[in-house]
Amino acid sequence: MEIQFCGAVDCVTGSCHLLRTGEYSILLDCGQFQGNKHMEARNAEAFPFKPEEIDCMILSHAHVDHSGRIPLLVKQGFRGRIYCTKATADLLEVMLRDCGHIHEKDAEWANRKARRAGRPETEPLYTVEDAEASLAYVEPVLYDQLVEINDRVKICFNDAGHILGSAITEIWVEEEGATSKIVFSGDLGVADRPILRDPVIIKKADYVIMETTYGNRLHEQNLESVERLMEIIIKTAQRGGTVVIPAFAVGRTQELIFQLNQYYESHNEYKPILDKINVYIDSPMAITTTEVFKRNASVFDDATREYILNGDNPLDFRNLYFTRTTEESMALNEDPAPKIIISASGMCDAGRIRHHLKHNLWDRRNSIVFVGYQANGTLGRRIVDGERDLSVLGEEIHVGAQIYNLEGFSGHADRDGLLAWLEGFQVRPKQIFLVHGEEDSKMDFAALVKEKLGYDCTVLHGPATYTLGGAQISAPAEQRSAEEEFIDADQILNIQNQIREIHDNLEEILYQTNLALDEKTAAERLVQINNIIQQLSKDTLDLGSAVTREVRA
Repeated sequence: MEIQFCGAVDCVTGSCHLLRTGEYSILLDCGQFQGNKHMEARNAEAFPFKPEEIDCMILSHAHVDHSGRIPLLVKQGFRGRIYCTKATADLLEVMLRDCGHIHEKDAEWANRKARRAGRPETEPLYTVEDAEASLAYVEPVLYDQLVEINDRVKICFNDAGHILGSAITEIWVEEEGATSKIVFSGDLGVADRPILRDPVIIKKADYVIMETTYGNRLHEQNLESVERLMEIIIKTAQRGGTVVIPAFAVGRTQELIFQLNQYYESHNEYKPILDKINVYIDSPMAITTTEVFKRNASVFDDATREYILNGDNPLDFRNLYFTRTTEESMALNEDPAPKIIISASGMCDAGRIRHHLKHNLWDRRNSIVFVGYQANGTLGRRIVDGERDLSVLGEEIHVGAQIYNLEGFSGHADRDGLLAWLEGFQVRPKQIFLVHGEEDSKMDFAALVKEKLGYDCTVLHGPATYTLGGAQISAPAEQRSAEEEFIDADQILNIQNQIREIHDNLEEILYQTNLALDEKTAAERLVQINNIIQQLSKDTLDLGSAVTREVRA
C-alpha cells in the first residue's frame, strides 16, 4: 500500500492525496489551487495519475481547495463514486456550479483580450455543465456510519467541526490478511464554537494525514474577536463609514450572521446604534449556502439546535438583508449610510467583494475586516500584509481604510487545537504526515509535536509517494476481537443519548405535523405525509430489530 501526495503539500490549497492498495486506487479530496497566477495555473496541469483508473473518491468537505477540481476529474474520465456527508453533498452542488460559472467568465474575459491581440482562445477549466455532470457521482453517507467501499476497504466519517458537513475520515484497508487504518483529518475546526460540533477525537490509527494551516499560530478567543468586531462596527459607524467583511460563503458568513444575531436581538449597550445599521449579505452563493445550513440543522451543536427548537432562527434577524441581483449589489456602494457588507470571496480573489473593495478601500472612514485565512498571493493576503497601493479590477487604489484581521473567527484549529487533537490518539501512530500548511507552519508544528509528544512527523515539502508498512493496531469495530478494549461507558452513554435525541426529534415532527394538518389539507398532500409516516415506521422497526439482534448477540 502506498500514498501519493499530489496537492496541499507545499501550500494550503489544492488538497489531493491518492491511496493505492494492491487492488484499488482511492482519491482523498480533489481541490483547486488558489493564490497568485502561478498557483492558479497549476489547476490546468495534468493530474499525476489517470482519472479513469481511480476507483472512488473520499471528500472531506465542500471548500473549493478540497473539491474544486472534481468536475475536471470527471471530465477526464473518472467514473467512481464520490463519498461525502449529506451536508457536504448539499453544499457541493452550490460550490461546483459557482466554480464552473467563474471559470466560464474568466475564460470569456481572457478570450476577449486574446481576440484583440490575435492570440488563440482558451477553454475554461470546466463549465457549469461539467460541474452538474460531476454531481451524478456523489454518494452521501451519514456521520458515524461504517461504509463498505469494496471487499477490502471500509470508511467512517466523523465530524471535523470545520464547516457544515466537514469530516475526519477513518479508512480501514485490508491487505494480505492484515488491516491497516489511515486517518485523514481534512480541515480541523475549533472547539467550543457556535453552530457546529467540536472535532471528534480519534483514538487509534496506523497512519495519520493531518492539516497544519495554523501549525505555528494561536488564535485569539472567539469571544474576544466578536467583541473587537462590535467595537470596529460602532467606531466605523460613528465616523460615517462602512464595514466591509470579505467572508467565505460557506462557514464564515453563517457564523457572522449567528454572532451578529446575538447583538441585534439582545438588549445591550450597542442596541441604539445597531438599530440604525443594516447588514447586507452580498453573495448569491452565500445566500444559497445559508439556506443549505437551515436544511441541515440536524448536524448543528446542541446549543444551536435548542435555539431553533425554541422558535428562533439563528441565521436571521432584523436589519439583515440578502442582496441577490447585480443592481442591488451596485446600489450598496451608492448608499452613503453606515452599514455592514459581508461578501465573497473570502480571499478577495473573485466575486463581488472586489467591487466593494474598489469603492471602499480608499476611504479613511471605512473598515475592512478579515475573518478567515488568506493564502499567499491573494489580494486579501496583500491587504492583510500591509500593501498600501493595489490594483483592484484594473484600477489603482491607495489603501486608506482601517484594516483588521480577526483570527478568532477562523474555522481552522490553531496550533494548540491541532496538538490537542493529535494528543487524542491513545496509541502512537506509525507515521504522521503533515500537509495543508505553509513551510514554516509545518516545520514548526513538527518540532512542537516532537517536543510535547515525542512523535516524529513526516513534513511534506512537495509531491511525493510513500510506501506504507503493515498494520499495527487497527481494524473496523465490527472486526475487533472480544479481548480488545472496544465499548466503554462513554460509548454506551453516547448511544443512549442518540436514542433519546431520535425520540425527541420524532416528538417534534409529530407536533409540527399536527399543526400543519387540517380539514383543508389536499388529498395528494395527505398521501405524501402518510407515505413518509409509513417509511419512518418501517425504518424505526428495522432499527429496533437490528439493535435487538446486536444486544442479544
